[in-house]
Amino acid sequence: MQRIRLRYTKRGRLRFTSHRDFQRAFERALRRAEVPMAYSAGFTPHPKVSYANAAPTGTGSEAEYLEIALTEARDPQKLCELLDESLPAGLDVIEAVEARTSGLADRLTASVWELRLDGVDPADADRAVAAFNAADTVEVQRLMKNGVRTFDARSAVVRLETCSPQPAAGVGSTGATGAGQLGGPTDQPCAILRLVVRHVTPAVRPDDVLSGLRAVADLAPPVPAAVTRLAQGLLDEETGAVTDPLAPDREAAEAQSTADPTAAAKAPA
Repeated sequence: MQRIRLRYTKRGRLRFTSHRDFQRAFERALRRAEVPMAYSAGFTPHPKVSYANAAPTGTGSEAEYLEIALTEARDPQKLCELLDESLPAGLDVIEAVEARTSGLADRLTASVWELRLDGVDPADADRAVAAFNAADTVEVQRLMKNGVRTFDARSAVVRLETCSPQPAAGVGSTGATGAGQLGGPTDQPCAILRLVVRHVTPAVRPDDVLSGLRAVADLAPPVPAAVTRLAQGLLDEETGAVTDPLAPDREAAEAQSTADPTAAAKAPA
């Protein structure tokens, strides 16, 4: 059995698809691409697909991950192209690697988010961010299955800062596409926040941080924020950077290729 790990995106209007919607679209794409999927046992077999830490409905993402199990070996790059062609525009498979290490989910310990606040003056955003960062705790409330829960949104935030709006998509230090998909500057004021947050329980989401900014500095955007996940991966505690979770698999493949120069010729079609 071969395991393939995929990185995919949710862009444009497709950010409003739920995780269940994506699951259905992805399983249809597997059938269209004639991927030799492994299936679970039992009366209702399902394709073996492992989803990891999906972004909330309504948020865009440049860094969603999943893993599939195949009954026959396939070339990851060709598989990536076939699946991307079989999915609607906006749900884009942009990278595929063969799983050569364990614990993909364990390497998703933090996320980098970008929040576009249309109608918010950057100076007001600067003051709110400073107040949030200076606070020891920022309590917020969220309605959950068992009722309203109060929790600290500050402790999970590794870094929160303002940055300049970008007129076009770019590539940041995390290796993820920037906020160009959200649109360039307009005549209205606009503040852009960059957020690095640990994956904790309960999960601290970008909207929880916005609630915290409202609590500590009365910052209330006049329209809903446009939120995009730029990256997720293992948090480097010393630098605060979020590393690429697929890097260990690529490095293992390169190491094997160096040790066995004939490996590329043996690669499956």
